Amino acid sequence: MTPSPIDPQLAALQSRIDAAVLGPGVEEHGTVSAIADGLATVTGLPGAQLNEVVLFDNGARGFVLTLEEDRLHVAFIDPMDGIAAGARVTRSGELASVPVGPALLGRVLDPLGRPLDGLPAPPCDEHLPAERPAPAIIDRDFVSEPVATGLLVVDALFAIGRGQRELIIGERQTGKTSIAVDALIAQAGGDVISVYVAIGQRMSSVRRVIEAVRARGALARTLFVVAEATAQPGLQWLAPFAATSMAEWFRDRGQHVLIVYDDLTRHAATHRELALLSHQPPGREAYPGDIFYLHARLLERAAKLSAARGGGSLTALPIAEIESGNLSAYIPTNLISIADGQIVTSEVLFAANQRPAVDIGLSVSRVGGKAQWGALKAVAGRLRLDYAQYLEMKMFARFGGFGDEAMKGRMVRGERIAALLAQDRFAPLPVVVQIALLAALDAGVLDAVEPARLPALKAALPARVEAEPRLQALRAQPDALDAATRALLVELVQQALQ
Repeated sequence: MTPSPIDPQLAALQSRIDAAVLGPGVEEHGTVSAIADGLATVTGLPGAQLNEVVLFDNGARGFVLTLEEDRLHVAFIDPMDGIAAGARVTRSGELASVPVGPALLGRVLDPLGRPLDGLPAPPCDEHLPAERPAPAIIDRDFVSEPVATGLLVVDALFAIGRGQRELIIGERQTGKTSIAVDALIAQAGGDVISVYVAIGQRMSSVRRVIEAVRARGALARTLFVVAEATAQPGLQWLAPFAATSMAEWFRDRGQHVLIVYDDLTRHAATHRELALLSHQPPGREAYPGDIFYLHARLLERAAKLSAARGGGSLTALPIAEIESGNLSAYIPTNLISIADGQIVTSEVLFAANQRPAVDIGLSVSRVGGKAQWGALKAVAGRLRLDYAQYLEMKMFARFGGFGDEAMKGRMVRGERIAALLAQDRFAPLPVVVQIALLAALDAGVLDAVEPARLPALKAALPARVEAEPRLQALRAQPDALDAATRALLVELVQQALQ
């Protein structure tokens, strides 16, 4: 007898009935008492916790941003269309969480792990809360391993270590994001996973970053978490915390991660917007009193873990924007005090076509030489002092030349240093190439070379260095530089100049 076509439907329904768990259940409901741009004020949910996800009548979701005695404020993470005062709100009992796992790599996601690249949702079996406590002091190790950025001015003068928090700060359109993206591209083929977090950025700018990373072969080990300018304020607020949890999954398994927050100035503005809408008392520049704690608890999650915890690391490159060169503004001073150093970009250097436009006088790494390759440290000893003297003499040279031969020699050397430190975008230099260039500079080989020839030298030198078998040990571990290896590097530079 042929079975009826309705039989499979009945079987599926029966299986659902059999699987149902019968018994009393408890739901806690509240009511929207007021609604603003991206924020709802809710009463009647006394058991709700911070960061708990709540559900609205139309299926939209939000998370508890602040708690008060008789009400709470919920930031939307879905469109708030159709929600008005009087709408019912239900607790979910779950904290705002994100999917984690290796399936995230190579993807473009929103802060909740939803795909933005047109592909299916990443298959992740595990979730982590967006906000997690930072590692305890006993679980941390010294920051002593370097992170290669491929930028000579950073690796030689302001070395960044695994587990460090190095702020990139400067005025608008001075190359802050370019420095961070160059650092991401430099990790291609290495053992460092990259995470780029876009907070309130235009989608066109984010696409350019994604295409730059894809074109240079670094996409497979990079995760993009995007909360664009048109996203809900709650998503923009959640983005850096959610991305950090995604990165921590890799760190907690002994891997090394580099995360870029672009940028925390916009994140602070979003926090101020939500705080004012929830009637929190405004402080300096209308920011609420917890603005320092907001970014401190975020950046404290970057750390180098001890061997007992797997030895993984999370290195943070937060970006901040200043106006009119004012480094003493509220948010910049907060971030500078939290971070382990800062790379300051200069509008004057950028306009003078010195790219990356890093101001070496204001920039600093508080880890510095402790996380720098020994071979690079050996050839970069006087670089910063010589370059600073050159910049000062260049300023006075406008009023007349220098008659002293020693001063003229310093000017010549300074011009070569400036040409070496200038780099095109998306053109990272391998560490051994950086060592070779600085060894040749220290030996005086470049003093007779016109600065205009140095970009061609930097383009030709990597192939020679890679093909030299005697440099295999230095390429594998550039911790020491003996006289013979230094002489070989100088010889390679001379050959590339011919």
